Amino acid sequence: MSILAENIRYLRYQLKLSQQAVADQLLITRGRYAKYEDGASQPPIELLIKMSRYYRISIDLMVTIDLRKYPLDDIVNLPDNRIVLPVVVDQTGNNSIEIIPQKASMGYLSGYTDPGYIESLQNISLPFLTNGKYRAFPVEGDSMPPFKDGSYIVGKYIEKTEDLKADKTYVFVTLNDGITYKRFKSRKENTIHVAADNSFYEPYDILANDLLEIWEYACSVSMQEFENEGDTQNVKEMFLELRKEIKALDYKFSKK
Repeated sequence: MSILAENIRYLRYQLKLSQQAVADQLLITRGRYAKYEDGASQPPIELLIKMSRYYRISIDLMVTIDLRKYPLDDIVNLPDNRIVLPVVVDQTGNNSIEIIPQKASMGYLSGYTDPGYIESLQNISLPFLTNGKYRAFPVEGDSMPPFKDGSYIVGKYIEKTEDLKADKTYVFVTLNDGITYKRFKSRKENTIHVAADNSFYEPYDILANDLLEIWEYACSVSMQEFENEGDTQNVKEMFLELRKEIKALDYKFSKK
């Protein structure tokens, strides 16, 4: 029996409805609806849309996930008819947090909408993180000190750009830049302005159409001991001053 057949049978049981009652709402015969629940035939797309609207479950969920595994109230459903994934808890009731692999972070861009891919990820539980959907992303590069390669940023899922808060840090999953961890500065109609904490990097805009997901910083997991960066900081400051002088010279000669 197909996942769809199992799901529509389960959804009907949850609503305590007869096959005839559901068939009447879908404007089809009971016998025809029964064939869909038995897996004897598949509904056409226009009827699948009707089922999705009737049960208030996205088509993506209905055809890809065994809904019996998850409490329906805990499913994170998105406006564009896809999902982040149900909020899953472990045996002690703590949120299960998926970990995006350090060496396969780019694979997340093609798999973030695939429930099978997300469910295949390793996960951890952090008892102090509640009331939301969390995911752990690897840190790459040096744009957001003091976090270093090998660390993980645990983010809480944010549904809308309107929920972004100025000067707070977020993991932005984008089409062009992949997974990036930056500080949110401001929002315009079609873009958001972000900046790295390392002033060596210039602030820039992210197009709203490029944004796939937003995860607000919740905590971090570091695999390395923090080092005394006294000498390193002096070197960084020297390079920053040199960079400013070069920019000033460029500006001066461009005016000639």
